[in-house]
Amino acid sequence: MNEQVRVVVADGHTLVRYGLSGLVATEPDIEVVGSTGLGREAVSIVATVRPDVLVLDVVLPDTDGLQLASELRSRYADLGIVLLASNGQDDVLFEALASGVSAFVTRAAPADEVLAAIRHAAVAPVSFTATGLASAMERRELAANQHFLSRREAEVLALLGEGLSVRAIATRLCVSLSTAKTYVARLYEKLGASNRAQAIMAAMERDLLAAKH
Repeated sequence: MNEQVRVVVADGHTLVRYGLSGLVATEPDIEVVGSTGLGREAVSIVATVRPDVLVLDVVLPDTDGLQLASELRSRYADLGIVLLASNGQDDVLFEALASGVSAFVTRAAPADEVLAAIRHAAVAPVSFTATGLASAMERRELAANQHFLSRREAEVLALLGEGLSVRAIATRLCVSLSTAKTYVARLYEKLGASNRAQAIMAAMERDLLAAKH
């Protein structure tokens, strides 16, 4: 890599392009070597000047930024790609991660965060970074867990966690004993458990059941 980080900016918003260029101009270790408002022009510029980092808008007038990022990653393993988005929605963040970009930042991010993303992309192009990634991962896991059990299975799990017997669960849910046994068996199967203790431990590991103190 050159002593200075050489950056190409591809953003459909003229003010954003000028703003990024002005921001980078204040940094002695970073310089803008190309700028465009179109994705396909960005491809040509990257091929010509071979920058260290491409700052790429998610939404471009002529192409999808995520798709373009994926295409460029397949061509240039050593190209740092910083994806800019208007918001930090989890689905966009995960799509950015899947596309192979180096960093994901929002337009509302502080200047220091944008500069840090560019520097990260220059030295670790295939290592993904994004503010809020850990929180987004937790939200995705929680959402997956919420759909993991049916409403009735979640009720049965909660009652098992309270220490109720299968017969007591049947009474509480106003169902037959055989139906309650079926619910418990299905719950055990989903959790990969063969008894109450294993089921509760598995549920706690998945944050499906709060630990009792």
